[in-house]
Amino acid sequence: MSVYSPETDAGAAEAAVDETERTLETAAEAPLAPHGGLLRAAAKQRLPQGIFDFVEGGSYDEVTLQANLRDLADVKLRQRVMVNVSRRELRTDFLGQPAAMPVALGPAGFAGLLRPMGEVLAAKAAEAFGVPYCLSTFSICSMEDVAAATSAPFMFQLYMFKDRGVNASLLERARAAGCTTLVLTMDAHIQGRRNRDLDNGLTVPLKVRPKLAYHMTKRPSWLWRWFTSPRRTLGTLAQYAPGSSDLANVSDWVARNYKGAFDVADLEWVREKWPGQLVFKGVLDPEDARLARDIGADALLVSNHGGRQLDSAPSTAKAFPAVREAVGSEMPLYFDGGVRTGLDVLKALGMGAHGCFIGRSYLYGLAAYGEEGVRTALQLLADELDVGMALTGTRDVNALPDGLVYE
Repeated sequence: MSVYSPETDAGAAEAAVDETERTLETAAEAPLAPHGGLLRAAAKQRLPQGIFDFVEGGSYDEVTLQANLRDLADVKLRQRVMVNVSRRELRTDFLGQPAAMPVALGPAGFAGLLRPMGEVLAAKAAEAFGVPYCLSTFSICSMEDVAAATSAPFMFQLYMFKDRGVNASLLERARAAGCTTLVLTMDAHIQGRRNRDLDNGLTVPLKVRPKLAYHMTKRPSWLWRWFTSPRRTLGTLAQYAPGSSDLANVSDWVARNYKGAFDVADLEWVREKWPGQLVFKGVLDPEDARLARDIGADALLVSNHGGRQLDSAPSTAKAFPAVREAVGSEMPLYFDGGVRTGLDVLKALGMGAHGCFIGRSYLYGLAAYGEEGVRTALQLLADELDVGMALTGTRDVNALPDGLVYE
């Protein structure tokens, strides 16, 4: 991924970084971004276009990506005013962890591309705010990096590889790092065609195209941070790739060794090997939900991978009710897809979710302002959720009023 040349004017780059840092410090002294749209705008301003596209984009024509937003927006909340809501409780249990609100930071591959040590910054922000964090297998920082920087247990999201020895090693390392919950991604047998990423060369294996390299030079602050970062590879996976540990070589190893399709026997093997909580992520179909329950999943994450896999799959908001009906009220269900505001969280809870995993809404904050940006994104969600509760007669996220949403 080397685009930095000896001809680059290092002095000019350093000056640009210093000026950007002064701007960010000034911004950080004031209330950051009064709404999530400004966090997104700040992220777009600070990231090279191709990196922003990686965060923002979906697969093919992005039909499902847009449906996630549209269909959740179409869910209406029941306004109630004849209820005393002077006290409201947002705290809850989230997969066995106490949480300040029913939200977790979902797994995001390559988050360290947005900010150096991005996964560590996000995990620290989550811990400080009091919500769970889930680390992706495709993280720039390793799980050991995150464990060393935090004291709260975090979740680990697993992609499986052809060699069961690698999978067993990842599970053992996750346990050693203090992870109590494993999130197994089910909807990535093969990667959906992500046109934006293909255009930019942000693929596995990595094939950076000239257009992305050019856009990187237009963001000298980002470029300087990346090339001075202590982590510039897939940290959790680097030890398995023979030869160089650089990002290009490790991503090539991933492409050759990624398992892709798996069957029930593989899932049963994971269930046998993992003693903690097991969450199946990427379930949209009622039949799949019943199968996952029968295999031994402790919870399901209803998700279409943020619209990044099967385009024209149903939105999470459309798929959720049928999944809930299929597995009954005893199976904990979590919601992922299109959640941008605290009102979206409240809608998901009203549909029967135990909580929400968020992605882009915190990644924008991470890209724009680092750890402080993630905390700001979480505070925005909490404030919006609190207001939504007050105006719907909801006193406690653990005891929702009947008929909270019109589906």
